Parts: sequence; structure tokens; C-alpha cells
Amino acid sequence: MFDSLSLKLEKAFQTLKGQGRITEINIATTVKEIRKALIDADVNYKVAKEVTDEIREKALGQNVLTSISPGQLLTKITNDELTLLMGGESEDIKIDGNPAVILIAGLQGSGKTTFSGKLANYLKRQGRHVLLTACDIYRPAAIDQLKVLGEQVGVEVYAEPENKDAVKIAKAALDYAKKNNHRVVIVDTAGRLAVDEEMMNEIAKLKEALNPSETLFVVDSMTGQDAVNTAKAFNDRLNFNGVVLTKLDGDTRGGAALSIRRVVEKPIKFISSGEKMEAIDRFYPDRMASRILGMGDVVSLVEKAQQTFDEEEARRLNAKMRKNQFDFNDFLSQLEQIKKMGNMKDLLGMIPGMGKAMKDVDIDDNSFKPIEAIIRSMTLDERQNPDKINSSRKNRISKGSGTSIQQVNQLLKQFEDMRKMMKTMNKMGGGKRALSALNPFGR
Repeated sequence: MFDSLSLKLEKAFQTLKGQGRITEINIATTVKEIRKALIDADVNYKVAKEVTDEIREKALGQNVLTSISPGQLLTKITNDELTLLMGGESEDIKIDGNPAVILIAGLQGSGKTTFSGKLANYLKRQGRHVLLTACDIYRPAAIDQLKVLGEQVGVEVYAEPENKDAVKIAKAALDYAKKNNHRVVIVDTAGRLAVDEEMMNEIAKLKEALNPSETLFVVDSMTGQDAVNTAKAFNDRLNFNGVVLTKLDGDTRGGAALSIRRVVEKPIKFISSGEKMEAIDRFYPDRMASRILGMGDVVSLVEKAQQTFDEEEARRLNAKMRKNQFDFNDFLSQLEQIKKMGNMKDLLGMIPGMGKAMKDVDIDDNSFKPIEAIIRSMTLDERQNPDKINSSRKNRISKGSGTSIQQVNQLLKQFEDMRKMMKTMNKMGGGKRALSALNPFGR
């Protein structure tokens, strides 16, 4: 999302390259470039000016240590200011009440229903018993969409397709939740415009009737500064608790994420991208600031891995590696877990320095499909004993997977090279480190 902004900020800091100290002249030039970069990213002009004025004030008079350059110092100051701009501290969702009610509001097409499914999955993984409630009585197939998402994440959906009163549906869902021991009720509502008085009255009545512990406003980050203006209009009416930014994987300049906290004075609580139900993250201002400045976000990357990878499965695989018994079934299992972590380009962007390197590299998540197709076209015996795969078997696997003989040969060679490396590392006593070989981008 912030590729363009990151590059422009990097260019701004380069104006201090070779400078021995910070002066009014060189800091003025740099701050001007930072302000221009923020405005180009669709950050509110007033907000951009306030932030850059604060950066300038803090930078002037700073003594630059011999161990760091003026550019490094200004990067640190900018990082701190961007963190404060986006809220400073992360704020978790409040789960109060029995059941707790979370009301989802926003414009049409902002991704409310998809986010509702993601949030249900997020809370379910925390061990909470969740009920999704379909209160979008206007959009065709909205109820069906929520039911499909509920089925995907294993969460029950309460719906009354014939009822056209959103408040009555929500109240009935609350009663149902109490009777069936659901601890959290997520209420998906219809998209509405802030200027539509009738629709705004409906969401206000829903909030009054349900008394939710959280009212979340879902914003499509691709709408840029308009998202901030809309959020302000909704907040004036609803006084929501927090903001959710969706579609962060789209072609957006990021102005909404940077401006919304300062303008609306409400925290961003979640960010989400893509259609995968696992693609939801709690928002951390400091981590996002680091990513914007090209410093990566290793903490979030590690957390994603911990949430996705099963500890018992990791121990089982490690034992198989030590005995040189790692096979294609294990490899396929690891691919499936890696895919659950989210968009590959976003994940690689969390590694320090990789954001810039990946700017023009197109990583298609579908790139795993040929590998999976080849493995799934093998028999169980062939997966466990790749050495048995001769020319005729390769030909059958190639036809069955819709790939070429060359692709089959390449995968078999890479797999054999990986097993040789594991064997060598085991002899050296480094079997555990062989886990890194499971990275399909390693070659």
C-alpha cells in the first residue's frame, strides 16, 4: 500500500546524505520533501503540515552523534511522528457483555461483510463462541454471502431472509445467542451514505437497541481522503469506537491510514487485505510506521507464523527431517500453512529492506498452484518415495497436473537438493535449522 510513499520519503532523507550536521537550511529542504510526499499520498494537507512542523521542530537543535548520520536521526524522528499520527498505541477490541455485541457499519462496497467473516474467524481462534448476524436487508445475496463466509470459518449465522426490519432481526439474534451460549454477536449491517437520513436513522436505532460493546466503522482505504471525510460524518452521528481499514492490498496511496486518527480522533483497530479469512491484523501504529519507512515489520511476521504453524506439527516435521524422512506430503502440508499467512508480497514486505526490493516484482499467490498440482498428481507411494518416479511416471504426473515435464523435473530436483541439504545439516548437528529450507522462494 505505501510503496510510493516509502520511496518518496527515502528520497527526502537522501537530501541529508553526506551532511555532517543538521542545519536550518538542509532540514527545511528535507521537511519540504516529506510534506510533499505525505500530500501526494493523499494525507490531509492540514495534518501533513502539522506533522512536518513537528518533525522540523524536533530535528532542529538535535546534536548528531558521531555514530549516526543526520539522515538516520531524521528517519528516527519521522518514525516517531508517524507513529503518533496513527495513534501511538495499539488499541484492542472490547469484548464486554454476555453476549458482547460488535456492530459493523460503513459505506456500500467497503468490505463490511467480508470483514465480519474475518473478525468472526479472528475471535474464534481466540477461543470465543461467535454468532454472525445478517442485518443487511437491502443488498441482494448479502445474507447468502455471510452464510458462505460463516461456513468457511465454522461460525453459525443467524438470518431471517423474510424479515425486513433490521432492528427486530438483531434483537432476535441476541435472544438466540443467549439461549445457545454464544459469547460474541457480530452484526453485519447494510452499506449506507452519511447523507441518507433514513439509513442513518436505522443504524442509529440498531446501536441504541443493541448497546454494543464495540461499533466499528469499516473504511475502504482505496477511497483515500474521502474515507476520512466519510468517517467524520459517521462518527458525528454514531460516535463509533474504532476504524477498520480494508483493501490495503489494493492500489492505494495510504492517506486514509495516516490521516484518519488525527481527524476523527478514533483509533484504527484492524486492517485487512484480500479475501482470505486469515487476512486480518490488529493495527499497530509503530509497526506500520516502520513499514512505511522501509524498516520492515518482523514482529508481525513472527506473530503470523506463530498463529499459522502448529507447534506439534513442527515437532513432527523436525523429527522426520532428523531421520531424513521428509517427503512430498510434508512439503505440501507446509505450502498450505504458508498460504494461510496471507499475501506473499505483503509478507516479504515485512522483512527489513525487502519492501523496496519487491516494489516492481510481481508475486502471484497462484504461483503455488503448479507445485500443488504436481504433488497432488502423484500417488501416495510416489509422494513418500520420490526416487521411484521414473520417466513414465513423470509423463503421467505432467498430464495429470497440467504442467510440463520440465516443471516436474525442476520440482523433483529442487526437492532432492533440499533433502541433501537437510542430510548434510543433520550430520553437522543443525537439523533444526533445516526448517528454513521449506521456504519455496529459497531457490
